[in-house]
Amino acid sequence: MGRLNGKVAIITGAASGQGACEAEIFAKEGAKVVAVDVQMDLLQQVVSDIRDFGGEAVAIRLDVSSEEEWKKVIEHTVENYGQVDILVNNAGVIISNNIENCTSDEWNKIQNINSTGVYLGMKYAIAEMLKTGGGSIVNISSIDSLVGGSSSAAYAASKGSVRSLSRHTAIDYAKSNIRVNSVFPGYIITPMTAEQLTDDDRSEYIYSQTALPYLGNPEDVAYGVLYLASDEAKFVTGTELVIDGGFTAK
Repeated sequence: MGRLNGKVAIITGAASGQGACEAEIFAKEGAKVVAVDVQMDLLQQVVSDIRDFGGEAVAIRLDVSSEEEWKKVIEHTVENYGQVDILVNNAGVIISNNIENCTSDEWNKIQNINSTGVYLGMKYAIAEMLKTGGGSIVNISSIDSLVGGSSSAAYAASKGSVRSLSRHTAIDYAKSNIRVNSVFPGYIITPMTAEQLTDDDRSEYIYSQTALPYLGNPEDVAYGVLYLASDEAKFVTGTELVIDGGFTAK
């Protein structure tokens, strides 16, 4: 306990799945958590649960593709907590379609949330981290950016963008003591993957390609994110942490 004592952490996509789990674990480790999402009912419940065990958290609505809303979240965080130490860019969406059947609207929606949202979050969080001598950013990519697959062209492209942007930003801001790392989850049991796991053929493929005899849970990713966010990883930047049960090792 106490691995994030005194830290202020913004976590996007915190209403459910990995983001909710990260928010709860960060709060248990002593962070003041600014939990953001568009699903306010779910988000308020996450924050209520955190407060019930004595953690400190606040819920703010954020469409990560909106520059104006990002500005307001950063302003609120600084006004209330004085600084931004940690940013976890977790928010994301997936629409399963191959390149031929992916519409322009689908493509743009996925890029705006999964890629532009990460850019905007880093842009405004870094401005505050520079004022306080550093910070840690953890961006959630996906194994879909590491290996080829089917029916996820736009999603894979957006997560590839996250991978590349993370590495470049890590180099740009290393001398300012701002660490930027990315995490590559495999198939994790969350509301976002529920549809894939109800398809018998798809589910069979996922289980057969995952080396371990089970799929991951949100906490499996959250503890990796916790390490990268904490001072335990003070000499870690530009790295890519794969948490996939051995999927990409085959």
